[in-house]
Amino acid sequence: MTPIGPQCQLGECPLWDHRLDRLYLIDIDGQAIHRVEPSSDSTETRMLPGRPGSMVLTADPDRVLVALEHQLVELTWSTGVISPLAALESEGPGKRLNDGRCDPSGRYWVGSMDDPHDALIGAGKLYRVDPGPTPVVSQHRSGIYVSNGMAFSPDGLVMYWADSPRGLVWRYDVDPDTGGRRNEQVFLDFDQGLPGAPDGACVDEDGCYWVACVNGSAVLRATPDARVDRIVDVPVAMPTMPAFGGSGLDTLFVTSIADVTSAPPGDDGVEGGQTLALDIGCRGVPEPVFAG
Repeated sequence: MTPIGPQCQLGECPLWDHRLDRLYLIDIDGQAIHRVEPSSDSTETRMLPGRPGSMVLTADPDRVLVALEHQLVELTWSTGVISPLAALESEGPGKRLNDGRCDPSGRYWVGSMDDPHDALIGAGKLYRVDPGPTPVVSQHRSGIYVSNGMAFSPDGLVMYWADSPRGLVWRYDVDPDTGGRRNEQVFLDFDQGLPGAPDGACVDEDGCYWVACVNGSAVLRATPDARVDRIVDVPVAMPTMPAFGGSGLDTLFVTSIADVTSAPPGDDGVEGGQTLALDIGCRGVPEPVFAG
């Protein structure tokens, strides 16, 4: 279990680009995106004019899409140029965009959250951005506190999604041709003895769901039939999201939040806000890219 990359204020959305062998990380409160080369632990950083909630890859390795405050923007990495792509929500206080990812068909699903999230006013929404000459934005859920836990089965037929303060992860059947979802079921209920609350998530090559247990110092795995078969303890109080990466997609990278109230780092030298590289004996799948 090794820390890599820079320490973040609110680390999130680890994203492995297998074309470049680089790991993207976002620092929401630091208003930055980092790109790390794990073999050398060297980092490139692009500062942003707001808080990024999530990001996805595109067909061009030099460009990524970022959910920035209330809109979707395109960031050209080599130049740092940011281009608006689609407005998802009206500007103003009270909420911001948060967790999201592409489904295997190349649609960007992204949710929003109460800001600050402890207000619990349920202002968040869940959106789907369909690719095209002009991206098409549709709303799929409202009344959300903190949208999180977005992940898809490797075949694209199952979608997972969570609302962190509710402590629930849901499962849906997905039509890969249309992106339509149905058969909502509670997949995990963290009130049933699971640590912390559900935050960001990913899947492995066997279709098992890995989710960070924020305020629970753990990452857990649930099989497709909702059986929790692994709980991996981590030396940070607030892990935020796992992602598979590395040349063999066999390293689990886990981001975290800096905890200013915590004690100094222990003997392992790990502090909140760092990204951990774990060898957990599983492989992931390549990250889908936005199809636009």
